[in-house]
Amino acid sequence: MFKNHAIIFVLITLMIDAIGIGIVFPIMPDLMDRVGAGDTGEGAFWGGLLMAAYAGALFLCGPIVGSISDALGRRPVLIAALVMLALDYVIMALADSFWLLLLGRTLAGLAGATYITATAYISDISSAEERAANFGLIGAAFGIGFVLGPAVGGLAAEISITAPFWIAAVLSAGNALFGYFVLPESLAPEKRRPFGKRDLNPFKSIMDAFRLPGLAVPLICIFVFEFANMVYPTLWAFWTREVFGWSTLYIGLSLAAYGVLLALVQGGLLPALIRWIGDFRTLMLGMASALIGMIGFGFTGSVMALVIFLILAALSDLTPALLTAMAANQADEERQGVLQGVIASLSSVAAILAPLAMTGLFQSSVDDKGLYLPGAPFLFSAILVAAMIPLVLRLRGHATV
Repeated sequence: MFKNHAIIFVLITLMIDAIGIGIVFPIMPDLMDRVGAGDTGEGAFWGGLLMAAYAGALFLCGPIVGSISDALGRRPVLIAALVMLALDYVIMALADSFWLLLLGRTLAGLAGATYITATAYISDISSAEERAANFGLIGAAFGIGFVLGPAVGGLAAEISITAPFWIAAVLSAGNALFGYFVLPESLAPEKRRPFGKRDLNPFKSIMDAFRLPGLAVPLICIFVFEFANMVYPTLWAFWTREVFGWSTLYIGLSLAAYGVLLALVQGGLLPALIRWIGDFRTLMLGMASALIGMIGFGFTGSVMALVIFLILAALSDLTPALLTAMAANQADEERQGVLQGVIASLSSVAAILAPLAMTGLFQSSVDDKGLYLPGAPFLFSAILVAAMIPLVLRLRGHATV
């Protein structure tokens, strides 16, 4: 009973968190206009810089936060992170300059423990056989949040550009209060480990994780895939506005549609595929979907084709849950927090570098002086996914079924 209630609570927590994140995506071009960050191409660059600042803070703090949760437990870290996220959204709502937005995003990166600690929480209460499916439920919770977040963001922005931030702040603060009274601790005192000076060095934590038997390959794959997949959150609003001339409302609705697909894939299809064809074949299906989808977005100018490739993009999200589960199954119970922190840090490095690379490539690809190819960043991502395949083939032995 405790296990089921705990999973439900954590999924609700992540869903509300995803609403707060997704609520911002469709308004990014207008937000850049508000603080004077330039036209579509230039605005994409500055928007990418905001994402890189968030990721940079998360990279530095991810392993530290994971280690703290290994020492103190998941519950206090998770609640503190939600409070800090609420503060971040208040700053974003009040910001009238790019630099205040940058401060807010950096603060949000410091609070990145929400996902890290929640994933460690799920790992605490799951067996090795259950982890892939339960990590898929995390993706489903985010999918539902992304259904509501972009839709609410797009609609609220019709009233005021700052309204989505106030909504996100209320949701985060309310969720922190809810967790304070309801959330049980998942990590027993005897399974905790001391927090030491070595845990303050994110580079040391990452190197230690790579030295553990069986972890190097899945961690490398997680990093490369997260780098490639950053093309979607980084450029979707700017790309759809450039190619199709979509308004904030249409951008929000398209992201909501992706969220529906993501919830169906992660919450329903992933567990079924694991039962039918096993972890590894499901992983390869996700990889193939990612490759075809990215190539499709690279060249399409049709809304009908976009719908088809959006389905493939959702199927590609089978990949992160399986890679994370394969990594978690190689780590001891008392190091699940730091492992999830390391995974978050690797994802953050990807999120630091990818927005800068993707937005720079997008800016040059829509520049009148060069070749006009708005989908160039998607094609670059497809190349990265294709380069992963030899490494992914080595993960067959990591599968549980």
